[in-house]
Amino acid sequence: MPETERLILRRWEDCDAESLYEYAKDPAVGPICGWPPHQSVEESREIIRNVFTGKEAYAICLKTDNRAIGAIELKLNGRTDMTEREDECELGYWLGKPFWGQNIMPEAVREILRHAFEDIGMTKVWCGYYEGNTRSWRVQEKAGFRYQWTTREVDVPLMHEKRTGHVSALSKDQWQWDRLYAAAAAVRRERRVSEYITCGEVSAAILSGSGRIYTGVCVDTCSTLGICAERNAIFNMITNGEQVIKKVIAILPDGTSGAPCGACRELMVQLMPHEYRSIEIMMDYKKERVVTMGELTPEWWIG
Repeated sequence: MPETERLILRRWEDCDAESLYEYAKDPAVGPICGWPPHQSVEESREIIRNVFTGKEAYAICLKTDNRAIGAIELKLNGRTDMTEREDECELGYWLGKPFWGQNIMPEAVREILRHAFEDIGMTKVWCGYYEGNTRSWRVQEKAGFRYQWTTREVDVPLMHEKRTGHVSALSKDQWQWDRLYAAAAAVRRERRVSEYITCGEVSAAILSGSGRIYTGVCVDTCSTLGICAERNAIFNMITNGEQVIKKVIAILPDGTSGAPCGACRELMVQLMPHEYRSIEIMMDYKKERVVTMGELTPEWWIG
């Protein structure tokens, strides 16, 4: 059962009907998402029994009382028209109006994306919103979704009208890089440790073979004892019992990303002498330019 610091995402139950009706009857909630307000508790109960039945359909609940305050679903193949692939799905969600503005939905979306990519093997998640639903787009934007296209005159059958619809998507690869960038950015803080040492001007994050993220910062000294952020992140990984690197990102002082130095590359080669060519390096995060170590350094003295 997916959960966060504040939330539990659990299966819907008949006893949630009253709570569902309380929030779904609000005309500010459903119509902008494409469905009419609920008219009774019994209608909400029927929705639970006949609509919220997908394998990955969840009630959003606060841990404090386990009461349903919204809905979120990964609509798998067969429940979405956005994809026909078994390893892709569509994300849908809504939240009761009393809970808007508390960062609850972005928190729920972050967790459902983790669940999609790590637990059930999705490679891409699609999501859409209708023109004017700026709250929904802000949630998608915060989660890292990339705009794909706009379609006009989209049928909205439950509302008996046509609208303009916008579609966005997020791949597992993009999601991983976004998490790596955020992790590296969180530890990058230039500071003076002593009169001889500064650190934190550059930070790095690596994705290990197990899926864990390890971070490090550069340490600069008045002698040759300094070390790059990438190597500190790698040593952090080794300290925690791992040795396989999947992805590497380094954040420079201006917030951009770039290639590791020769010493860092040498360490990666010696750490993974037979597989180092497959390590992915983020060269330009903003433009999403990625190269492999094999492309960056095609020849090496090891084998």
